[in-house]
Amino acid sequence: MALTVGAATLGVSVLRRLPEASRPLVRPGTVPAGIVHLGLGAFHRAHQAVYTEAALARSGGDWGIVGVAPRSTGLVTTLAAQDGLFSVTTSSAEGSHTRVVGALAGVRHAASDPAAVVALLADPAIRVVTLTVTEKAYQLDPVSGKLRPDPEVVADLTTDRPPVTVPGLLVRGLLARAAADAGPLALVSCDNLPANGRRLRGLVEQSLAYARVPDRVLGWVSACVTFPGTMVDRIVPASTEETFAVAREALGVVDRAAVAAEPYMQWVIEDDFPGGRPDWASAGAVLTDDAGAWERLKLRALNGVHSTAAYLGALAGRETIADALAVPHLATVLRRLIAEDVAASFTPPDGVSVVDYGEQALARFGNPAIRHRTLQVAMDGSQKLPQRVLHTIADLRAAGREARWAALVVAAWMRFVRGRADDGTVLPLDDPLADRIRAALAAHPDTPAGLVDALFGLTEVFPAELSADEEVRAAVTGWLTDLDRHGVPATLAGAAP
Repeated sequence: MALTVGAATLGVSVLRRLPEASRPLVRPGTVPAGIVHLGLGAFHRAHQAVYTEAALARSGGDWGIVGVAPRSTGLVTTLAAQDGLFSVTTSSAEGSHTRVVGALAGVRHAASDPAAVVALLADPAIRVVTLTVTEKAYQLDPVSGKLRPDPEVVADLTTDRPPVTVPGLLVRGLLARAAADAGPLALVSCDNLPANGRRLRGLVEQSLAYARVPDRVLGWVSACVTFPGTMVDRIVPASTEETFAVAREALGVVDRAAVAAEPYMQWVIEDDFPGGRPDWASAGAVLTDDAGAWERLKLRALNGVHSTAAYLGALAGRETIADALAVPHLATVLRRLIAEDVAASFTPPDGVSVVDYGEQALARFGNPAIRHRTLQVAMDGSQKLPQRVLHTIADLRAAGREARWAALVVAAWMRFVRGRADDGTVLPLDDPLADRIRAALAAHPDTPAGLVDALFGLTEVFPAELSADEEVRAAVTGWLTDLDRHGVPATLAGAAP
């Protein structure tokens, strides 16, 4: 790929030099801030920021986004130097298109200046706070939904020190907003969690109770703060040097905050915004009274299938999800998982076929232009497995049905966290419960049955009724035995008709 030599860096001063089709829809610095976003990662930049900019371009409004990075300074520094501008390259087998997005009205770094973030949360101009902080930042037990206050959270909620955690930032911000009577606010989770609006409400209410805030504040939050649920969908791999090179070739300038994404994107939002919101519907978002069925559809028929491809693909030595789909018989097994387990586990939104939705998901996963690494998708499995897979099993068992293919997913995760691929390659364990997982594995025999006993004992992951289900345990043990003896390709070949 030919690169532009000596290219300038992306910023307001070079916008006129960009190809016309690549220029932002709104000029940065011209739209006042109305939204704070916690979690300035690639997904937000390729999803909510894109929707919001399109809504601003179509309908106007003071809905610029102040993006907050909870910990990493690198992206904040980069975006500040680029006047908040970044590009999104949409890629498919047919080609790609790169466009600069101008939705950011500012950036902040929470760890180095938490007071500035708290002040933003208390600012009357801010009427919406969105979050993409991943499951682990909520500090909620994925099984029970109860707050898991680690020492940092406890310090944030019980002392006057500057807050460093998401629960701490939200509590301090709400305290300051209530004290100033700064007007209503919508707190909007855009993370892949079941009932994410209710989860975020639970996080806030439990954190306020733990902090023992005055009843006056609790009353203000109850009256003035809403928690709309959402379903978000777009495949956005982690940016690489290739991502930056593609953006530079397309724009003629350097963009060190560039992201790449697939063409497909969806946002379903419960319409409960007491202080107003952007006209996201004009940008293609679905506004609804209840996002629950959409959440279950996406978590089970897309995210759960994505995780399955990641675990089995990594075990088979495949680098990307698209590579994993080329493992013989994997696509067939994924289709049976969707049709026989996922589709039978819940009622989808009106007019939606789970099988057709799953088929579309598989086509998206096979996009060769989106190099979504299996190890990236497989990380944080202890946090993802309950809502992506275990809820499917629980609902099937409650209906008296077996969960054959979903049990394979659990077995693949168990073998993945054991840390060896089929060819003996070491697999990394990047998970908030890594120490607990390693300790459990060390305390049991390294056999399929020992692995099941060890990991079903993780109450943070597996509900007691599921751990005690002998049919589920037997199914998982059977799959583990096959994977151990034969490896992924032969196991899939034996299972697929």
